Order: sequence, then structure tokens, then C-alpha cells
Amino acid sequence: MEKILITTQDEFADYNIIETLGMVKGNTIRARHIGKDIMAGLRTIVGGEITEYTKMLAESREQSLDRMIAQAQEMGADGIVCMRFTTSAVMQGSAELLAYGTAVKLEKK
Repeated sequence: MEKILITTQDEFADYNIIETLGMVKGNTIRARHIGKDIMAGLRTIVGGEITEYTKMLAESREQSLDRMIAQAQEMGADGIVCMRFTTSAVMQGSAELLAYGTAVKLEKK
């Protein structure tokens, strides 16, 4: 698999966009775990980072990003521009994390 270049900007400094292939996306929905909720609840009392949720969100971002990249590769893309993350509640105790952007073909300047 060839590496896909990704940027939150609408272009790359060193590449020209020669073709726009379309929107790509990857998502995951995660539910909180009761055991982790108990530990997080205790942390809210003593303060500090809630590492259980930090880890869960980091894993969700990576999975969403990987799925978006896989879709771009299937389309034959070299890059993804205007990449964004968004999240939304699905039901109580779970949330969706969505990565999206525009798949493009690139040419070195």
C-alpha cells in the first residue's frame, strides 16, 4: 500500500491536485464500559486526566482515520485534503467519531 498524504488544508504546498475523486469517510461508534465509567467517576472526585476516555477516543480517531484512508486507497487517491474529525452522540453512553475529507490525485510540483 502506498502512503496517502493527508492535510486539513485545501491543498498541499509541494503538490498540485490533478484530479478530485470525491469525499471519503471512516467512522466508528464506541460505547462506554461500566468498569471504565466507575474509574472515571472516581477521577472526577480527585481530579486529573480521565485516561480511560482519553485512550478510548484516541483509538476511535485512529480507527476512523484508517477506514477513511482505506476508502481513499480503493479510489486510487494519492492524498486527502480538507480532512476533519467530527463526533455525535448516537444514544446515551455511546458516540460516533467520523473522519472525512476529499480524496485527490496528486502530482509533484
